[in-house]
Amino acid sequence: VQLQASGGGLVQTGGSLRLSCAASGSIFRINDMGWYRQVPGKQRELVALITSGGSTKYADSVKGRFIISRDNAKNTVYLQMNSLKPEDTGVYYCYAKAVVVYWGQGTLVTVSS
Repeated sequence: VQLQASGGGLVQTGGSLRLSCAASGSIFRINDMGWYRQVPGKQRELVALITSGGSTKYADSVKGRFIISRDNAKNTVYLQMNSLKPEDTGVYYCYAKAVVVYWGQGTLVTVSS
């Protein structure tokens, strides 16, 4: 099983990025999918998650700016990030929770001021 994340990059404050994460391989019944963010010197934090039924949860710091969605047929989760701020900078890791939790390789998002 592999999770392939893409879409990170460098953007100016106020800009937008869209992250994608596709799961491939033999995964039986994915439940939650989502994104964590890792900043040097800090614990990895949950940014957003979406259940198989479409319910969502966001970190307070991204509510109203980020939108998480998923395509169950493609086992893919997306994170639309708008109105980006320098504090959104970090490595974003996607995950997929089935019987076990699978992790993507991380994609770097850098927001310049």
